[in-house]
Amino acid sequence: MRHLQFLKAVLLYTLTAFGGAQGHFAMMLKTFVQERKDITEKELLEYNAFCQMLPGASSSQTITLIGYKRGGLLLAIITLITWILPATIIMGGLSFLLDFLNAKAINTKEIFKYIKPMAVGFIAFSAFKLLKISVTNTITRVILVSATIITYLLFKSPWVFPSVIVAAGIATNFSSKRIPQQEIPPKKIRWGNILIFFAVFLLAAFFSETARRENWPQRGKFNLFENCYRFGSLTFGGGDVLAPLMYGQYVVRPNTVPKTNKNVLSMGNDDFLTGYGMLKAIPGPTFSISAFVGGMVLKKQGLWSQFWGCIIATVAIFLPSTLLILFFFPVWNNLKKYAAIYRSLEGINAAVVGIIFASSFYLLKDISVNVFDGSIEHVINLCTIAGTFILLRYTKIRAPYIVLLCLVLGIIF
Repeated sequence: MRHLQFLKAVLLYTLTAFGGAQGHFAMMLKTFVQERKDITEKELLEYNAFCQMLPGASSSQTITLIGYKRGGLLLAIITLITWILPATIIMGGLSFLLDFLNAKAINTKEIFKYIKPMAVGFIAFSAFKLLKISVTNTITRVILVSATIITYLLFKSPWVFPSVIVAAGIATNFSSKRIPQQEIPPKKIRWGNILIFFAVFLLAAFFSETARRENWPQRGKFNLFENCYRFGSLTFGGGDVLAPLMYGQYVVRPNTVPKTNKNVLSMGNDDFLTGYGMLKAIPGPTFSISAFVGGMVLKKQGLWSQFWGCIIATVAIFLPSTLLILFFFPVWNNLKKYAAIYRSLEGINAAVVGIIFASSFYLLKDISVNVFDGSIEHVINLCTIAGTFILLRYTKIRAPYIVLLCLVLGIIF
């Protein structure tokens, strides 16, 4: 009960968290650092950098760690469920409603057209706030500029985020004068979660292949769990990287297998693109597309199987990243006591700020802000970016109200 207000804040944040992983981070900074003070700016930077180095849904991992820091394992799990539930319900429900809706009637483009400029404002604000904390000397300034340029140029590459972060951590380790090493007694490592991670990975592969080879009646559910668990274990870069993997698995690959194999999991190209478009219009984790895909690929087996497809895909996609952070985070906390790791944090934090800057520039290139062409929409885009930054910087207006204001702008204009 003592964490009820925190979970209420998580739910409200979930319902207004637009803009992908970097937009989510900016709203976390506003909600859980500035407004609620659940964690500090440095802790949020560290959590985000740590999660960027692991595969899986980085926003989901970060919000889980906030819950873990505040109330331990149980609150971490409840926080994660609260975070993913609204988006997965919407995306899973879409798989049932798709046949009854005309794709042209789902016109979210107009209503949500000022959400992307708002996200740029949020991201710019977080970069501004973190700049004075993380960039304090020559090497961190070099890392900031380098990380911004490299991330912007290679933004669609799934490996750019962990690569930039690791390289930055190495760069600040060449000087050992500021932080000399001290003798630290070794800590005991608990191997439970990582053993569960690998055990589930191997068991999922075994049962999926056995179900396929022997053509079990429920083979689709085993195949779906294995596919999504593998995706969640190996995906860096968020939902925009996950979506092409799922597209290849369920739209492209079924066309390469014999047509006599009717049990292969598949879905139509138009259906997938409709779901992906809807994903861009709702708040919450981008990995929630798994609920839609899971329902669609088991749709032919009946409503009950379709329902279980939504659940199986959601659990399988979020489970590996959760197991990884719950294992590696205590290990990371122990490693931080070593000078080499502590020196690495200096470069890692600067790289994260660079990634945030690159994200804002990357989003900005797709937003029309040419105010000289006479378009009122372009003027509003620019005002939305600047207005969001100003409201966050100089007022105490909460993030959900800014989101609501941008939605109203989309309806009016």
